[in-house]
Amino acid sequence: MLGFLKKPVVVTAEINMNLVALTVMGLISRLWGLSYPRAVVFDEVYYGQFVSLYMKRIFFVDDSGPPFGHMLLALGGYLGGFDGNFLWNRIGAEYSMNVPVWSLRLLPALAGALCVPLAYQILVELQFSHCAALGAALLILLENSLITQSRFMLLESVLIFFILLAVLSYLKFYNLQRHRVKYMGLFTYMLLLAIAGLHFWHMIGDQNLSNVSLMCHFLARGLALIIIPVAMYLSFFYVHLTLLYRSGPHDQIMTSAFQASLEGGLARITQGQPLEVAYGSQITLRNVLGKPMQCWLHSHTNTYPIRYENGRGSSHQQQVTCYPFKDVNNWWIVKDPGMQQLVVSNPPRPVRHGHIVQLVHGITTRYLNTHDVAAPLSPHSQEVSCYIDYNISMPAQNLWRVEIVNRESDTDVWKTILSEVRFVHVNTSAVLKLSGASLPEWGYRQLEVVGEKLSKGYHQSMMWNVEEHRYGKSQEQKEREVELHSPTQMDISKNLSFMAKFTELQWKILTLKNEDTEHKYSSSALDWITMDTNIAYWLHPTSGAQIHLLGNVVTWASANIAALVYTCLSLWYLVRRRRKIYDMPEDAWQLWVSAGGICVGGWAVNYLPFFLMEKTLFLYHYLPALTFQILLIPIVLQHLSDHLCRSLLLKSMFSALIVAWFSSVYFVYCTFRPVTYGEPSLSVTELKDLRWKDSWNILIRKQ
Repeated sequence: MLGFLKKPVVVTAEINMNLVALTVMGLISRLWGLSYPRAVVFDEVYYGQFVSLYMKRIFFVDDSGPPFGHMLLALGGYLGGFDGNFLWNRIGAEYSMNVPVWSLRLLPALAGALCVPLAYQILVELQFSHCAALGAALLILLENSLITQSRFMLLESVLIFFILLAVLSYLKFYNLQRHRVKYMGLFTYMLLLAIAGLHFWHMIGDQNLSNVSLMCHFLARGLALIIIPVAMYLSFFYVHLTLLYRSGPHDQIMTSAFQASLEGGLARITQGQPLEVAYGSQITLRNVLGKPMQCWLHSHTNTYPIRYENGRGSSHQQQVTCYPFKDVNNWWIVKDPGMQQLVVSNPPRPVRHGHIVQLVHGITTRYLNTHDVAAPLSPHSQEVSCYIDYNISMPAQNLWRVEIVNRESDTDVWKTILSEVRFVHVNTSAVLKLSGASLPEWGYRQLEVVGEKLSKGYHQSMMWNVEEHRYGKSQEQKEREVELHSPTQMDISKNLSFMAKFTELQWKILTLKNEDTEHKYSSSALDWITMDTNIAYWLHPTSGAQIHLLGNVVTWASANIAALVYTCLSLWYLVRRRRKIYDMPEDAWQLWVSAGGICVGGWAVNYLPFFLMEKTLFLYHYLPALTFQILLIPIVLQHLSDHLCRSLLLKSMFSALIVAWFSSVYFVYCTFRPVTYGEPSLSVTELKDLRWKDSWNILIRKQ
């Protein structure tokens, strides 16, 4: 039984020294002098704010995409012992001693370094030669723009790393099964789904595969490309929301329910409020839309002008607006139309879906009203006011039906924070709505509230939720005013589920639009292909040392030529194949098509969508697309050598041209190395010599 012990246990391993060497060179190129400069470099001023918020567990929203990249940057800060205390307000500001610069820049640098061996492995998995794979890796290694972008606390290198990793993972999966019987990353994911679908479509036509085998392949792809990515995506948000449990500056764009789930902020104000709204409740009503800014239903003693500037008349009733700040004039009392009391009975009588109420303004005691008078800025809608009895033929119309939009049944109770309600005017069927227009000076620039007569659907501008709430106890007006100023006391928990918070946060990320402003270094997508633009990332305060996002000119031009050659050759081959002329074996053709699907497709899905985006664009947005284009260069070169250089002489000449071309790539890398790493400092003459294009903005100090 123990005979196996007579022989030693031997473990053998194959080590690809190309991979080892490429990895080491990638690490050296990205990690060398990583703490230099010890100052805020370009968008570090942006991402650093989020790292500080993570360190302090303060909630934030960023519309750039899922939080995974931000969490990786925060992980670097955590590993370096960063406490989050630094004012990220100026590019070029010197970092204080408590900021672990090396740790904060480490993970993006590692991601950038590992892109070098990933490029090698992708070409190997695409069945190209190790020489071609080595060429692709060296091009990534010597690409100045990729080096610059990966050496700072920025996310593009992380994005590129995971894109390449996804491509490599799918290629390995596909090659493995073939021998036995892959937020801009979203576009690459869709490309991988399309490629997987195409592969599976070909498998369906394979008569050697049984139905059971086909089903297993289908389930394996579904698991690898749908279920696992969705689970990971949700897990990123779960960690994000678990870490950021404190109220912060971005709370205001979230719903009241979301805000109340955070520690501090609204939660501090609303803690202990009654859950169920009852007749006699004192409430503030927040518009659910939150655009153009969060605001609360508001009134004050001022009235609408008798005549507007355009000559139209008004009711001259008390103004009702939506006010973007907390104010005692935001309080309203829910009144039973059949009773005069403005206090909550014992026991409270809750308001349910479909009940008729009157809303009494807490401070002025006037009733919320609307009638067939045009609103001041929205003449097709009705004016909303608080009714003043002028003894004229305009009776009060102040009855409103409560409709709970997110109800589970028609008997649901109106709940604080949780219920989203519409107020439908009983007399005219108009719905209380935030128009979003800003009133003139007579309305203190507050937002217009109207009665929408033609209301279809449930737009958020017509939905309101109770944010602050107390049970009114004082019938006398003076006592009630004191009560309206006092805090609430009752313990009701309103924690949201993870899925509810995830859904809301995801929707905000997708729909949030920051104001796009012109930037000195912004550019159009057309400028990127020929690198007609650059970005000055950092300038030394006293010397000529500076860092620029500039690519290797030879590599960028070669990438464009390779894409053009690939496209022309593919069209030529397709035409000839249509004529039953085959220029290469079928397996070589399939290899050519597959490589193009990955590289040209990867370039297209990471570049073309920018033409449809309404946002400020920068040169670094092109880097994921450029990476795929660079991978195409050695593919085209190997194809030309294998299929077009027929004689030994042509192959030798072509090889000599490749050596000369690659030498020029290395020469350009070395030439621009000082503005890639920021040292050594260059003289004015040397800086002027680097301005190879008039459109490049190389910074030269005035003498």
